[in-house]
Amino acid sequence: MLYQAYRLFGAGGYFLLLFLAPLLRAAGGRFGAGLDQRLARYPGQGIGSPCIWLHAASVGEVQAARILIGELAARHGRFRCVLTTMTMQGWRVARDLLPETVTCLMAPLDAPPAVRRAIRLIRPDLYICLETELWPVMLTEAGRAGIPMLLLNGRMSERSFRRYRRIRGFMTRILREFKRLGVIGDDDARRFADLGFPARHIQVTGNIKYDLQPRDQKRVRSRYRRELDLDGSLVFVSGSTHSGEEELLLPVYRRLRDCVELPVTWIVVPRHLRRLPEVEGLLVRSGVAYDLLSAVRTSGRTSGIILVDSMGELADLYAAADFVFCGGSLVERGGHNVMEAARWGVPVYFGPSMKDFRDAADLLLAAGAGFEVADADILADLILAHLADPDRYRAIGRLAAEVAGAQGGAARRQVEMVLSLLPAAP
Repeated sequence: MLYQAYRLFGAGGYFLLLFLAPLLRAAGGRFGAGLDQRLARYPGQGIGSPCIWLHAASVGEVQAARILIGELAARHGRFRCVLTTMTMQGWRVARDLLPETVTCLMAPLDAPPAVRRAIRLIRPDLYICLETELWPVMLTEAGRAGIPMLLLNGRMSERSFRRYRRIRGFMTRILREFKRLGVIGDDDARRFADLGFPARHIQVTGNIKYDLQPRDQKRVRSRYRRELDLDGSLVFVSGSTHSGEEELLLPVYRRLRDCVELPVTWIVVPRHLRRLPEVEGLLVRSGVAYDLLSAVRTSGRTSGIILVDSMGELADLYAAADFVFCGGSLVERGGHNVMEAARWGVPVYFGPSMKDFRDAADLLLAAGAGFEVADADILADLILAHLADPDRYRAIGRLAAEVAGAQGGAARRQVEMVLSLLPAAP
């Protein structure tokens, strides 16, 4: 009954949007953005087989998709790939990062008419869901169409597990549409099995995001330092920050600025662009000058703070950092991918809320290449202590790169799962 009610609600929403589409398009802005594609009004798709439909919710999953597509291209050669995202930011980043051969679309609404139309137009031979983006209608309609499905890089936090357990019967039905699950860790495997998915079809593959190996660090670092006028500056990057964190980190920047002889540049990268007005308001109220990254690139830098107003920059921007704080961890947001910075040979500081990336945090902590701080005062103390001992800090950075480099292999294991279900190219 729950599923049927969900289908009816989705179908009603689809036809309402279809009716209102001309008005929404005329309104423009976020109301009309991507609307036609959400209604599965897609342009004609290319021919050729096999076709892989990859679904990546947003920017983080697009990064994972990038690695998977690269590994598949190296192993399989010829295939047609369509990638869908839920957000416009994810779609823009996918369009910029992925090869031109990959068709990037907005995902259809999870309503029967939209999903059926999308399946008919895309004609996938395999549907891959990255992480845990479970859309019931999409999965059941693809199952009815005989399309094999994989969940890759699957994760399930304890909080999500408790929520899903309340509707265990519904979740069991949805999950069993997948042929196999490739999950990040043993805890994820246990939680999916407890929700009714056969344990024998679950494989622990590791996190594909840790397979993102750095390009030439000196070149990437040099490019950013030149573009952003960072030469001669001490650069403190705060990545993937959430609401409340910038307010905690601003005193750290001020303390570094007051205690360090070099000019200090604080680069703030909010997790979500919609928070830019909030962060700008904080900086204005605090009486500190700042530049938007887009303005720096066109007009040059005028202040010690750069606020990043574009998506998809952070993974490479870490290369320009002298010190890195990984956000979502001083507030209760579960943290973010610390290996993204560690791979560049930069030690990573993070707060106590790291439940979503506890495995990665523990690896860095065990090697002495990452540092958990209880609050912003301790963070500032630790950075200043590392500044006072540059030789030790450089050695810690080398350890960070070694730990990150040792985590590879998830892409290879996940591609093996894909190849086991993907038809051979004609």
